[in-house]
Amino acid sequence: MTSFSMAPLFRQSIGFDRFNDLFESALRNDASSSFPPYNVEKHGDDQYRIIVAAAGFQESDLDLQVERGVLTISGGKRENGGDDVTYLHQGIAQRAFKLSFRLADHIEVKGAALNNGLLSIALERVVPEEAKPKRIPINGEHLALEKA
Repeated sequence: MTSFSMAPLFRQSIGFDRFNDLFESALRNDASSSFPPYNVEKHGDDQYRIIVAAAGFQESDLDLQVERGVLTISGGKRENGGDDVTYLHQGIAQRAFKLSFRLADHIEVKGAALNNGLLSIALERVVPEEAKPKRIPINGEHLALEKA
């Protein structure tokens, strides 16, 4: 009997509660999107955070964009400023990368910070008043339905 990991379904979508959207997103993203490593965290009901391991990158090397509900994080290797360096071992990968996360409705990027090689992106679900559930009172009166 083989087991099926659901982890890929949950790490690419932020704020989704619909399984079909998660499944579709996981099918679109392949193993190449696993660099650099990252975490997706949920803090409370409406707070999320994405932590990307961006060792060796500076703020100027990174770019964050949100377009049509997709958060894209990209990083490019800096040009060596004429340094005459020969690496005997280069274990810190500074290769270019691009990560994409499909955001659910009403998820907004609140800010980003780069500290100690970790890029932290704060997200929040901000539901407008008209999209929130409304309680309909039941007052016991019989409503007359008009016939058209």
